[in-house]
Amino acid sequence: MTPPQTYDAVVVGAGPNGLVAANHLVDAGWSVLLLESQPEVGGAVRSDRDVHPDFVHDTFSAFYPLAVASSAVTSLRLEEHGLAWSHAPAVLGHPRSDGSWALQHRDREVTASLMDADHAGDGAAWLELCAQWDRVGDQLVEGLVSPFPPVRAGLGLLGRLPAAGGLGFVKTLLTPAAQLGRSRFGGDAPRLLLAGNAGHADIPLDAPGSGLMALLLTMLGQTVGFPVPVGGAGALTAAMARRFVSLGGEIRTGAEVTGIDVESGRAVGVRLADGTRIGAGNAVVADVTAPALYGGLVAPEHLPARVVRGMRSFELDPSTIKVDWALDGPVPWAQAPAYAPGTFHVADSVEQMTEAFSQIAARAIPADPFLLCGQMTTSDPTRSPEGTESVWAYTHMPQHSVRDAGDGGIRGVWDRDDCERMADRMQARLERLAPGFGSRVLARRVLGPHEMEARNANLVGGSINGGTAQLHQELVFRPVPGLGRPETGIRGLYLGSSSAHPGGGVHGAAGRNAARAALAHTRLGRILPQSRRR
Repeated sequence: MTPPQTYDAVVVGAGPNGLVAANHLVDAGWSVLLLESQPEVGGAVRSDRDVHPDFVHDTFSAFYPLAVASSAVTSLRLEEHGLAWSHAPAVLGHPRSDGSWALQHRDREVTASLMDADHAGDGAAWLELCAQWDRVGDQLVEGLVSPFPPVRAGLGLLGRLPAAGGLGFVKTLLTPAAQLGRSRFGGDAPRLLLAGNAGHADIPLDAPGSGLMALLLTMLGQTVGFPVPVGGAGALTAAMARRFVSLGGEIRTGAEVTGIDVESGRAVGVRLADGTRIGAGNAVVADVTAPALYGGLVAPEHLPARVVRGMRSFELDPSTIKVDWALDGPVPWAQAPAYAPGTFHVADSVEQMTEAFSQIAARAIPADPFLLCGQMTTSDPTRSPEGTESVWAYTHMPQHSVRDAGDGGIRGVWDRDDCERMADRMQARLERLAPGFGSRVLARRVLGPHEMEARNANLVGGSINGGTAQLHQELVFRPVPGLGRPETGIRGLYLGSSSAHPGGGVHGAAGRNAARAALAHTRLGRILPQSRRR
């Protein structure tokens, strides 16, 4: 019998975390094979022309403040491998029902002047919040993307905390997003922007943790913006792939991994759907969801008992419905904003956002879903012909619905009829803010939970963050109590997906953390890379 081909490391899944892990391992001189079941790399960071041949639409994620803020990605110097970034005139907008806008410009002084015009004093309060973030923000971000516990970044944060307000700023971080805006601002513009950014996670806006998410994304918007890759989201992961291959890494697409081989408590290789076996001399890094790894790729008998117990209560984040539109003109806003935003959010108020989250928690389909949206041609003119707009919106739904809080027409089975009805509900929200929106639609695509999972197995049931971001499943509780790190309890096997700390978002941290753990354990075990054994 011919022995399997063996690499120092096999990385399962070529999403952003898998690509980051593979790059960091190949940087260390390891021979690395990256396996992806889909026909192309990218995971949830891809783009296509499926909606309309003249329009580029991002299939899943679109804006990447975390990528340009995270050292896990920036250390790869992807600009040297063809990546270029583009920004919309404004970072974020929230259109109100009366036609006015809450806006965040990348220039904090412009943002402050807009807020002050809306409510006197809010501009100064905004600049004060920015100044506090300036003192601790970089250490806070580095701590969030570091393995837990983040000792170095944590010490740095503690040293700077007094200058940022000490315990007062800690209280700010712990304040729920719905209360955060009320406690610091008199007008509703900052409240809308903060709460909308908190809505990118699945933490209820009246729960601790939502305020941290609100501040993180809002202040990143103020410091690095919400950039997009020129040419489409896929340009980001394509640059990662080019870098990896240029350093000797190998990628195989259309290669579905169906199992991880474990011998004497150690991961020694993987099995593919076609029966091929591939050996891993030092490590297997799995950029897959925790449920797909524990009891899926790894048979239950190989798992530590605490992992088996912990996975019984593992909780996915909510489902997602995404709609893409190709418009023959710009979005016909009832009142044009002072600066055109790339990202915009749709909700009548913070209270309506909170209600939508509460309905999801009650397993009801929201009557007035909170929409997270993007104007992609506004952000990057290469996305569609001049004078047109590539637009998308997504919203969250319960993983398992028991009722429709709206007109009762959506059953929650997410077949084509359900998806189109929800898309109509979402489009109606946009039509009220931009009369004539529907008349500008050249083409529309609706991706429901089943379509999303078919395109990326990690988007289980339409979940996009690898598991809930609520506090009971973060830090040492992610993915199960007692872990909080990439180690799995099986030697040589590392979880490098958003199911691991620090969770969802395109920051590459889970992949880098897994790669670093593999390298550290190899050094401790005095195992040399194959390239050095030859």
